Amino acid sequence: MDDLAGFLRTRRSRVDPASVGISTDSRRRVEGLRREEVAHLSGVSVDYYVRLEQGRATQPSEQILDALARVLGLDETEREHLYRLARQRRRRAKAPGMGVPPAGGWGRVRPELLRVLDLVADAPALIMDHRLDVLAGNRLAGLLHSRPMAGLNTARHIFLEEAERGLYADWEKCTLDVVGHLRLAAGKYPEEPRLASLIGELAMGSERFRRLWARADVRARTHGRKAYLHPLVGLLELHQENFALPDEPSMELVVLSAAPGSPAEDGLRLLAGLGAESGGARPAVNARVRE
Repeated sequence: MDDLAGFLRTRRSRVDPASVGISTDSRRRVEGLRREEVAHLSGVSVDYYVRLEQGRATQPSEQILDALARVLGLDETEREHLYRLARQRRRRAKAPGMGVPPAGGWGRVRPELLRVLDLVADAPALIMDHRLDVLAGNRLAGLLHSRPMAGLNTARHIFLEEAERGLYADWEKCTLDVVGHLRLAAGKYPEEPRLASLIGELAMGSERFRRLWARADVRARTHGRKAYLHPLVGLLELHQENFALPDEPSMELVVLSAAPGSPAEDGLRLLAGLGAESGGARPAVNARVRE
């Protein structure tokens, strides 16, 4: 699903030679750095680096990974992804079951977490897993998306459901975030069939997804602006905060809040009122609740 060789090739192609002290002229045909240039700047042999990009090299040391990360200008998220990919072969050899669900299964939400969702009354809140499956959502989350939360996968929603694309005011940025997140997930769970199936489905159904996936970008979802164009209340400029859940390594609590006194706060209040008038449902919770 993902590999060290492909990641190295895409990162190498994005390094400006001038930024690492290499002069170029109009005859240069290579985009980014050449393999021998990366090898020289990293202090490894050209043969070894070529074998790395061909997927034939043995497990690289921490020192080599550090040098490659420095030469390729990787940020913290990309660095962690590089180390994870480099260790996959050894982990597979020691633990063939790596990357598959634990015995209890993924996606089971503790009742205590569902109570937390109920307590978040003034902001859309949901619990999402590494595949971007929404496992549970509060009432406002359902009203924001104009649909039940159970069964929603935000990657499919963004890439494959054309009628829903207008909900996302920053649709192109959302697609970058989704692909970057799924790339990270693929590095953490390289042998998980459901994740592989989702990525294949998105690649088959969306040309944009295929192009972005080929870039091998990785992004960690933590916090930031998220704008929606709701058909009833208009533009909602919200702040998304992602919270890691203790003992739930594949899940996050996502809360979309509005700044006090902002038009978005008024919009959420209006949305909640409209939902109440129309008999809005209680939170749509995934049925796989942990007993």
